[in-house]
Amino acid sequence: MDWIGLDKQWLLALNGSDSLFLDSLVKTLTTATTWIPLYVALIYIVIKNSDSMKKVLLIVGCALLCVFLAGSLDDMIVKPLVGRWRPTRDPDIGMAVDIVNGYRGGRFGFFSAHASNTFSLAVFLTLVIRSRLLGVALVTWSLVNCWTRLYLGVHYPGDVVVGLLWGGVVATGVWYLYTRLIRKTNEPLTFISTQYTKTGFLCSHIDIVVSVMVFTLVFAILKACLAIYI
Repeated sequence: MDWIGLDKQWLLALNGSDSLFLDSLVKTLTTATTWIPLYVALIYIVIKNSDSMKKVLLIVGCALLCVFLAGSLDDMIVKPLVGRWRPTRDPDIGMAVDIVNGYRGGRFGFFSAHASNTFSLAVFLTLVIRSRLLGVALVTWSLVNCWTRLYLGVHYPGDVVVGLLWGGVVATGVWYLYTRLIRKTNEPLTFISTQYTKTGFLCSHIDIVVSVMVFTLVFAILKACLAIYI
């Protein structure tokens, strides 16, 4: 079976549209600065639910390690080493790809750092905080980011799938490291309460993160609506 050919066909089926609204929405959602409020909210609940600065630094440090291993190494080593063209720059199908607002991304696209970065953070924080609601919200956030990369034509579906797999592997490994280190701080590992998650995070604080995600999505939708008329 010609997997590379199928990858290109699936990309062309998922890439772009005739909707100015979707073009603007996707461009906003794929931009890292759009999600700064989410990152701030996540740091906030880590600080509010940690008994010591050591624990805060440990969680934040592990989250940054996820980003480094999942995305930075990809950009610095894997993409130039593999050298697979992004669809927008691929000599075979580049002319058929729907380019949104002139955005083409860098030269190479294997694998997707957006997919690996966001999924590694989603999985790691879900394992640390142990909230089903937060887990669903963060995984959805990651998948939305993956969809935007396909819509913009800057990654093939295979790039995204490999990015998700690598992000999951990184997150699991970093979480294992986190559990080994947290035991050395004598922090309790489990809690039994209807007000807290199993790892001691206040459930009402999880609602803050979810609310920030919803407001960010509403902001992106309103911005896209305005872009149609301006």
